[in-house]
Amino acid sequence: MTLRHVVAFRMAAADADDRAAHAAEAARRLNALAGVVPTLRAMSAGANILFPGQNWDLVLVADFDDVAGLDAYQVHPAHEHVAAFIGTIRAERVAVDVEI
Repeated sequence: MTLRHVVAFRMAAADADDRAAHAAEAARRLNALAGVVPTLRAMSAGANILFPGQNWDLVLVADFDDVAGLDAYQVHPAHEHVAAFIGTIRAERVAVDVEI
């Protein structure tokens, strides 16, 4: 089994350029987790490029071997550091976890 963790964020900034910049920086930090968190099998994060008034600003897709791998990722210090940063710039978060 592979567990796919999909998360989307809306940035809190009122200005569209600020939202885009915040999303790009968050994506950069998330993508840097690849190779740092041992249970993270694949990571892809990116800022939205179309329909900024309608679409969410940032998405990440991360794969793990199992729920235990996701749990270990959630408490890894590198992830916690990135999550704390995102917490300062996001307005909303939605997530879905699926088996693939």
